[in-house]
Amino acid sequence: MIRVLVLNGPNLNLLGTREPEIYGHTTLAEIDEALRLRGAELGLAVECLQSNHEGVLIDRLQQRDFDWAIVNAAGLTHTSVSLRDALLAVGRPFVEVHLSDPSRREPFRQVNFLHDIADAAIVGRGAAGYAEALEIVASQASGLAASEKADVAHPAGSADPSQTHPDPGAG
Repeated sequence: MIRVLVLNGPNLNLLGTREPEIYGHTTLAEIDEALRLRGAELGLAVECLQSNHEGVLIDRLQQRDFDWAIVNAAGLTHTSVSLRDALLAVGRPFVEVHLSDPSRREPFRQVNFLHDIADAAIVGRGAAGYAEALEIVASQASGLAASEKADVAHPAGSADPSQTHPDPGAG
């Protein structure tokens, strides 16, 4: 089973009440529960963690006991080289999520330390962005799993040359 770690950064524990005109009325608990349920439907084990402390998020990443991550780093997106370094160090693919579109907000939000290392990004879609990110993970994970099965079924050099197999490095 593919293990998905959902990390949420500072102040996201206030979703539903904090600036609902920007972030919506859905709470983080509602988002987490919906992700766990949809993940189960997709054959994904989903674990969610929110922290207002950068080091807690980094420590959790460094456990490396997940296959994919969905990351809403919140304000850390614009400030944390350490979180970026941790995401690179653990070597796991991740989807970056933002409830709003930071590129359409204050100038300081134009800085994004994660966008160039994320496998995908969902911005400005509100709480629905998390579900979209989970669908991306499911799609990518199933494509990789199919590719790995093809490689096992036809080890290098033994496949029928008339068959084409997906490139396990693509995607």
